[in-house]
Amino acid sequence: IKYNSDGDLLMTVAKDTVANLWYSHNGERVGTYEGHQGALWTIDCNKPSTLVITGAADNTARLWHAETGRQLHVWEFPTAVKRVEFSHDDRYVLMVTEERMGHKSGIYVFPIDNSTPEQSNEPTVVLRPSPSKATMAAWSYLDKYIVAGHDDGTLTLYDWKYEEIVRHAQAHDGTITDLQMWKDGTYFITSSKDKTARLFETNTLNPLKMYKADTGVNTATMTPTQDLVILGGGQAASEVTTTSSRQGKFESRFYHKVFEDEVGRLKGHFGPINTLAVQPDGKGFASGGEDGYVRVHHFDPDYFKFKYDY
Repeated sequence: IKYNSDGDLLMTVAKDTVANLWYSHNGERVGTYEGHQGALWTIDCNKPSTLVITGAADNTARLWHAETGRQLHVWEFPTAVKRVEFSHDDRYVLMVTEERMGHKSGIYVFPIDNSTPEQSNEPTVVLRPSPSKATMAAWSYLDKYIVAGHDDGTLTLYDWKYEEIVRHAQAHDGTITDLQMWKDGTYFITSSKDKTARLFETNTLNPLKMYKADTGVNTATMTPTQDLVILGGGQAASEVTTTSSRQGKFESRFYHKVFEDEVGRLKGHFGPINTLAVQPDGKGFASGGEDGYVRVHHFDPDYFKFKYDY
């Protein structure tokens, strides 16, 4: 799930073939983006919310006109597209592909021309992560670097224009399941199957903070106006049928960003939480779970009044 830059729209994808667009304040569906032939893994939109891009298990990434839902372009790959993200200036988009059947994982960077529906099929850069495949990637501040998270728990900082590795660090003891940048791109949070989420400085990949859970963490995000980190995860989907929601640990977990203490949990899902996103203004967040539901939460308005009106 992903909010647009204004926070009034929420985009969701799931293991069906349809991407959905919703109003974030009331959950009303605006429309759909239909055309993929496989499970959808990832979605993003540009800053003015005019273009939407999706990646799927049908080995394609597709560009859509946000308002009309019209398909503008299709990029084809040898394997599934697991992550897409527009650069901060909307001039490029990165795509992370899966490692399958002899095909190596790749991080592709394509130019985006906002003036025409026709887009280039020639990537500007192709990065080949090794020795372990990339599971996640994101743009750093000013689009200077690309940070990639790997299957073996490592992080790589790429100077993508020169196709050079700037730094490589062992970040987790398990697969990195999510990687989300702070709004200015100077640090980021990762989640992992090793039951932790961690903050890292972008330039150095130095670890800053660690948040411990008692189950695998599938996703982690930060709130822009409070010192909070939100984690989501839970027991593996294959074991859920024999487990109550309480034992499955399917809550959204809140931690203090600086002190690393858990400060609260929010119930609701009856399957593992796979994805979390916070509204850009910090007044709410959404969670998407294996149970097929997206839950949109709004923080108490009095909390903001109390915090900022002194």
